[in-house]
Order: sequence, then structure tokens, then C-alpha cells
Amino acid sequence: MDIKSFLSNPAHIFFMLKRHGLLENLSDEAYVKFMYRAYMGEKLNLKTPRSFNEKLQWLKLYDHKPEYSDMVDKFEAKHYVEKLVGGGIGIIPTLGVWDKFDDIDFDTLPNQFVLKCTHDSGGLVVCRNKNNLDIDAARAKINKSLNTNFYYFGREWVYKNVKPRIIAEKYISQGENEDCLTDYKIYCFGGKARFLYVSKGLENHATACMSFYDLDFNRMPFYRSDYKQIETEIEKPKNFDAMISIAEKLSEGIPFLRVDLYNIGGEILFSELTFIPNSGYMPFEPKEWDLKLGELLELPTNMTVGI
Repeated sequence: MDIKSFLSNPAHIFFMLKRHGLLENLSDEAYVKFMYRAYMGEKLNLKTPRSFNEKLQWLKLYDHKPEYSDMVDKFEAKHYVEKLVGGGIGIIPTLGVWDKFDDIDFDTLPNQFVLKCTHDSGGLVVCRNKNNLDIDAARAKINKSLNTNFYYFGREWVYKNVKPRIIAEKYISQGENEDCLTDYKIYCFGGKARFLYVSKGLENHATACMSFYDLDFNRMPFYRSDYKQIETEIEKPKNFDAMISIAEKLSEGIPFLRVDLYNIGGEILFSELTFIPNSGYMPFEPKEWDLKLGELLELPTNMTVGI
């Protein structure tokens, strides 16, 4: 690629500067405007945001409540959810919490378990057989996450002050005939569930698949272009109404929140809470659905922002 073509492409410039650590001193607003142009191919409108992704950027920059950080901390969120929902939801047992990888005593862990970093997205090691676990590879992956402040990737304030830790969780599965978990990610707007996407195998992007559904489990007329769609029909869980009730309870009073749940043998289990899916750079197809979904998100009007 010639220099003229390179310099005319915001994405090339953004990723080059980011790779060399030259964007860290940018203000959050300047950074997300630059990143939005690079990822989405258009100028970010913060004065009158209309699309779903634009409104997520606005929330990222201006909707900062202290409790949000605990809600995205993969350890603290369990206590938050248990306190708010009570016995209506299962909490995956935590087998240990550590500040450093080398503090983990693997001899005390069961044959199957999951390691997660509490402060990011992607710091994950799934162990299905401890005898086959590559400790060095797991250490490298976890330590890379521990040494990275996830806030700096997309300037999501909620992650900025989350303490980097490692937790081990009990390994859960759908059953002998399922080699990956089914995740129900419920999109809630102002405390009201409007749709969801169902995903399978998210630990491996190359083989993962997901599709959007309405609350009657009819497939929605849009999809994410960065994932394969689910090819088989997905049945609505028998206790889906209870899942929706939990999601709406957890999202009450919040402009937007994605509530992620599992449903294992009829037991509803908490997965995680997400304020800014895909950091607000979700590639919808057809693209007009970014605007249509934006109509569901009502931004707060009672705060002053420096736009």
C-alpha cells in the first residue's frame, strides 16, 4: 500500500498509532471519536447521537456511577447480583481468588475448572482436563490480561478502576452431548428487556456462532457480521419468563444493560453484566438496524456533559 492510500485511511492511522502507544494521552472523547471513525467508517455524533452504537459511546463517556465498576468485576458482580436478586438465580461457585498467577495452587483445584480475569474481556482459560492443561500458555495469557488495563482499549470507564485479579470457577456444561455453553444475552433498555442474542462457544471466536431473537424466540432480521449465525433452531427455555424477570430487575434504572445468563437443566445461572457491548462498535447487518435499535435507547437528560 502506498503512503497516500495509507494516510487517507483512518483505520490504518489509528491502529498504527495505537500499536506504538501514541494514543494513551488523548482525552476519552477524542480517543473514542478517532476509534469510531476507524472501526465504523463514519464520524461519531455525540451532540445528537441516533444509532445504538453512537448512544453507547455517549453512555461510555458520560454515564459514570460508582456501582457500575462492581457490576462488571467478575468477582464482585456475583455478590451484587446475589444481593439484588436473592434466591432466584444461581451463582457459579468461586474456587479461589488470587492477585498473581503463580499464587494459584493447582493441586487444590478439581480436574475441570475455568480461570477468569476479573477486570477485562478475554482473560479466560477453560480447563476440561487438568492433566492436559498447558500451564505455561495459561500463565502467559492470564499475565498478559493482568498487566493490561482494559479501559485503555475502548475507554470504557466502568473498567478503569476494577482491580485485576484471577478467579477460578466451577466448570459447567450443557451435558454430555454439548461441547460448548449456550449463553443468553438479554438486551435491556431502561429496565425493560427488548430482545436477546443466543451464542454458543464464545471462548473461540473462529468457531463461535450467535443470532438475535425477539422475546418470543423469533429470529430478528439482523445479525452481527463478525460472527457466524446459529444454523439450527433454538428452543425457548421453559423458564424464560423468569430469566426476563431477573434481567429486568438487574437493569432497573439503567439506560442500557446487557444481562448474560446461562440455563443449565432448567437452572438459571448468572454469567456477567455488560454496559457497552463490543465497546460500542458492533457491526450490524443490515446496517440500518443500528439506527432502529438506537430508537430503543433513551439517554439520560439530567446530566451535564462537556461535549
